[in-house]
Amino acid sequence: MDRYQRVEKPKEETPINENEIRVTAQGRMLNYITYATSLLQEKEATEIALKAMGRAINKTVMITELIKRRVARLHQNTSISSTDITDTWEPLEEGLLPLETTRHVSVITITLSKNELDTSSTGYQPPIPQDQVKIGHVQDHQGGGHQSTMGRIRGGRGRGRDRGRGSTRRLN
Repeated sequence: MDRYQRVEKPKEETPINENEIRVTAQGRMLNYITYATSLLQEKEATEIALKAMGRAINKTVMITELIKRRVARLHQNTSISSTDITDTWEPLEEGLLPLETTRHVSVITITLSKNELDTSSTGYQPPIPQDQVKIGHVQDHQGGGHQSTMGRIRGGRGRGRDRGRGSTRRLN
């Protein structure tokens, strides 16, 4: 495939309902959580739907769990499916023909509702216990101040190179 480049197709503009949130792998989790909680609390929506495909599915599940711990008495229904996406590849060299590949991508739709959903559905989850809900606003720790539990975890990529101070290593 190194002799081909993928052709970006114009995305089909399908209308999005106000209570529908399409989660992408690039979007910030905090933005999704803030928007969802504002829909449920300030705009008084009774139901929201979080939708994601492929790599964004894990993020969507995490976002859902965090929303359920910020907004009380939310019923959840999860449905999974798959869709086929066709990619078109144009050749970079002469003499090659354009290619089309089809990939099967997983899709998840998580519905959160203040009203009871279909309890017989296989994806139904009742609201979490009230003592696990911490009602309040989501805080973003970008405005300075102390970050106790959020933020970057230190380390992970080694200690860095020696800066020339007190090196015990000798080269012969």
